[in-house]
Amino acid sequence: MRRRLLAAAAALLLVAAGTVVLLAYVRGAESRAFAGVQTVEVLVADAVIPAGTPGSALAELVSTEVLPAKAALPGRVTDLAALADRVTTVDLEPGEQLLGSRFVRPDELQAPGTVPVPEGMQEVSVVLEPQRAVGGRLAAGDTVGIFVSLDGDTGANTHAVLHEVLVTQVQGAPAPPAAPADGTVAATSTPVPSGSLMVTFGVTAAQAEAVVFAAEHARIWLSLEPQDPDVSRTQVLTPDTIYGKAYS
Repeated sequence: MRRRLLAAAAALLLVAAGTVVLLAYVRGAESRAFAGVQTVEVLVADAVIPAGTPGSALAELVSTEVLPAKAALPGRVTDLAALADRVTTVDLEPGEQLLGSRFVRPDELQAPGTVPVPEGMQEVSVVLEPQRAVGGRLAAGDTVGIFVSLDGDTGANTHAVLHEVLVTQVQGAPAPPAAPADGTVAATSTPVPSGSLMVTFGVTAAQAEAVVFAAEHARIWLSLEPQDPDVSRTQVLTPDTIYGKAYS
């Protein structure tokens, strides 16, 4: 019995000694790996940090890691105190370095369903029936052409007055139909939307003038445009010119 106890004690001592040697080796390997390499401390997320998390709550959600300077990202956060009055703009993934560009003051946080307005531009909104706004399928981030129809002194006319206009928000867009409760596949066609949509554009001051004039004195129709649309053959259409225009 005594021999068994001694053998067990010896085994435990060997395990403990092996653990110490292994830890020493690992630490030595890390030291050798960083030998001659400039290192810096970075703050990284320990778990998923949801968008909108205040900076004051990050202390328990992040940790400090030592990385080679080349692996540290530009604009990294080095002091959590700098984020005390800010919130995250996106979800941060585990292991992700904290970057100042991912934090803003709460009053600057982009509202869901919107896109930022380009610097130097302004926003203007119009209320349209769904058929005048691509069937209500527009979404923030789309670019559209704006067509204006006007009943003037010389008769009715229509023209595509603006192109590649950024849509920054759509309110009142029809929601997609809910999935059937019995688990069957929903029909591919959707019902015709009803009601009106408020479409907001990011425009220059000159473009805003055209949009407001059309909303006040004419009728507006939107088209969903691709990037760099071909508008070379557009012209002012009137009852006298529409029948003679080639559309191919």
